[in-house]
Amino acid sequence: MKKNEFDIIVIGAGSGGLSVGLFMNQAGFKVLMVSKSDLDIGGDCLNDGCVPSKALIHVAKIIKQARDATQFGLEVNGKADIEKVIDYIQAKQTLIRTHESAEWLREQGITVALGNASFTGKNKIKVDSQLYSAKRIVIATGSKPRKLKVEGIEKVKYYDNESIFHLGNLPEKILCIGGGPIGIEIAQALSRLGSQVTIVNHGEEILEHDDPAVTFILLQQLQKEGIRFSLASKVERFTSATEAVITSKSGKTKTMKFDAVFVAIGRELSLESLDLDKANIDFDKKHIIKDSYLRTTNKNVLVCGDVAGDLQFSHAAEFHARIILNNLFSPLKKKLDNKHMSWVTFTDPELATFGLSEAKLEEKNIAYRRLEKDFAADDRAVVDDYSYGKLVLFVSQSGFLKKQRLLGGTMVAPNAGELIQELVLANSSNISIKAIFNKIYPYPVASRINQGLITDLMSEGLTPIAKAFLRKAYQFFS
Repeated sequence: MKKNEFDIIVIGAGSGGLSVGLFMNQAGFKVLMVSKSDLDIGGDCLNDGCVPSKALIHVAKIIKQARDATQFGLEVNGKADIEKVIDYIQAKQTLIRTHESAEWLREQGITVALGNASFTGKNKIKVDSQLYSAKRIVIATGSKPRKLKVEGIEKVKYYDNESIFHLGNLPEKILCIGGGPIGIEIAQALSRLGSQVTIVNHGEEILEHDDPAVTFILLQQLQKEGIRFSLASKVERFTSATEAVITSKSGKTKTMKFDAVFVAIGRELSLESLDLDKANIDFDKKHIIKDSYLRTTNKNVLVCGDVAGDLQFSHAAEFHARIILNNLFSPLKKKLDNKHMSWVTFTDPELATFGLSEAKLEEKNIAYRRLEKDFAADDRAVVDDYSYGKLVLFVSQSGFLKKQRLLGGTMVAPNAGELIQELVLANSSNISIKAIFNKIYPYPVASRINQGLITDLMSEGLTPIAKAFLRKAYQFFS
């Protein structure tokens, strides 16, 4: 094999690209990984997404807990030092970057090319002026935040997830546009640090892809913290650097003062520089055309992560990578199927969802039972002060010798993302709900709520006939 010929080329070194490249290298294949720069390795997750946002959320939570401690007699003075907050975020990124950098990848035996990649043929790319070829090429170039296009936007101090983690000072008043996971997470963190936050969202609810029964609870908790909401509304225009005109769907208009704007209205792909047409890859303005095996119209080129036009999560990109790796080596090809996907919005409380939603179940004509349980009577929720929580589960219909299984569900509670993990496992492995019913939970772990809801369902089996049978059995066997 010639110097610039490889078994596989991976364009993009985010969650998906790294997963593919590292495995192929460990398996003994010659791998080229391409990244725009050394600091782009790690992708959006390390540089502008998961890692810095969770570090920010962690700090903001500590500050909130310190303020809450005053109810027990402690005195808390001063305000958050945003420079120290940003230093903390960057220190954690630097720590993770020690194993997500060009130097580290090269130490593992991977060839790394830094620069802009573009196709020159079906199996060939160019990085700046250097040419490379491979049997397979994976595009894992991620996405970027969609820009707000509103009259007067050029006047305002504008942040998105690529710039918010480089704040020089904390805005006294910040207008957050977008009620999705990124918008809600960052808004709460900034509010806890000391900003007065208003969220404007085009939808009538926040987190439109989650169940309204739990998103409403989260909305109430955010409002209790002082976050203001303008739902079913949009920013019509900016009249100055510190004033916006907000219009509701009902036609009402109001003005709003602010010091800065944070925009989280979705993400978009940047495909033009790849010269996809030179590789016979079909695409439109928003997507690369792919099949259910993540192959483009050029079967030698696959897509992974955000660029695949699927769910835009780091763990979705890792899931794509596992599909791609399976299909590179196995005659039993796997298709992309998100029926066991899960996600978490890392607010406080967290909102965690897994499996099929109610809308999907109805769309697919799958028979199910919807179960709900409030946390008001859960002992751990009572002592830890989150009795507002709620768990919703969708289970398959029961039948003679037919095991009931989890089809999906959602929870709002502190650490909900951790509490649902056993439910995710049961869902993805088709485990009977009796496994949760029979599990012995140490008292009073928070995850007992999962068993509590299943127990509620099982207790429905105590019909008059069942009770009469038990009385006879008691008399006969005891």
